[in-house]
Amino acid sequence: MNGASREALAAARESLDALTDNTSVDAAKLAEELAAVTALLQREVSLRRVLTDPSQPGEARAELAGRLLRGQVGGETVDLISGMVRSRWSQSRDLVDSVEELANTADLTAAQRSGDLDDVEDELFRFGRIVASDKELRAALTDRSASASAKGQLLHSLLGGKARPATERVITRLVTQPRGRSLEEGLESLSKLAAERRERMVAVVISAVPLSDRQKQRLGAALAKIYGRPMHLNLDVDPTVLGGIAVRVGDEVINGTISERLEEATRRMAG
Repeated sequence: MNGASREALAAARESLDALTDNTSVDAAKLAEELAAVTALLQREVSLRRVLTDPSQPGEARAELAGRLLRGQVGGETVDLISGMVRSRWSQSRDLVDSVEELANTADLTAAQRSGDLDDVEDELFRFGRIVASDKELRAALTDRSASASAKGQLLHSLLGGKARPATERVITRLVTQPRGRSLEEGLESLSKLAAERRERMVAVVISAVPLSDRQKQRLGAALAKIYGRPMHLNLDVDPTVLGGIAVRVGDEVINGTISERLEEATRRMAG
C-alpha cells in the first residue's frame, strides 16, 4: 500500500485497538463479522469501487456502508467499516485487504485475551512447515477446483481439537479465501500479525539439534539487543546444517552453520 491507503489503514488499526481494549467487546465475533464484510467486498467489485470513490464525500460513503451493513453485523463492525470508507484509499482493493487484516487481528486479539497467542504463533509456524514438507496436502489446500467447503472440512480434520480455535479460524479463512495470494505468503503474513500483536519481531531459527531453554533465552536476548525489539523465536531442526544455527529475521539472514562455512570454503578453493 502507499500514500492514502497507508494512512487509512493506520487509522483503522487505531480504531480497532481502541475498540478491542474494551474487554466487553467479543473480539472473536468481531473477527467473524469483519471476515464476512471482506468476503462481500471481494465478491462485489462495484460496491467496493463505490465505497472508495474519491469523487464522493466520505460521509456519503459511510452512510451507504451503514445502510448496507446495519442489521447484518453488530454495531461495532458497522462503526469500524463506516470509519474506514470515510478515509481515502489509493485503490479499492486496499480497502478489502485492510478489512481482512482487521479480521485476523481481531482473532489474534481474542487469542491474546485467552492467553493463547504464543500457541497460535507456534501453530501457524508448524502448520507452514507441515505444508512445505507435504506436497499432496499443499496441492489439496490450493486446488482451485475444490470447493471452499471441502477445504474447510479438510482443515477441520487436521486442526480441529488439535490447534487453538483462533489458529483454525485464520488458516481456514486464508485457505478458503486466498484472494490471489500463495499459501506461504498468507501464512507468513499471519505470523507477522501475531508477532506485532505482542510488539515482537519473528526470527526463524534453524539448528542441527534442538536448542536448550538457556540457549533460546540467550539467543532471544541477543537478537532483541540487535534489533531493538522483543523477539519471538520460531524453531526448526534440520540435521543437514551439521552444526551452529541459521537465523532469518524478515529478509535478513544470519548464517552461522558449519555447512555454510564448508560451502564458503569450497567456493574460495574453487575460485
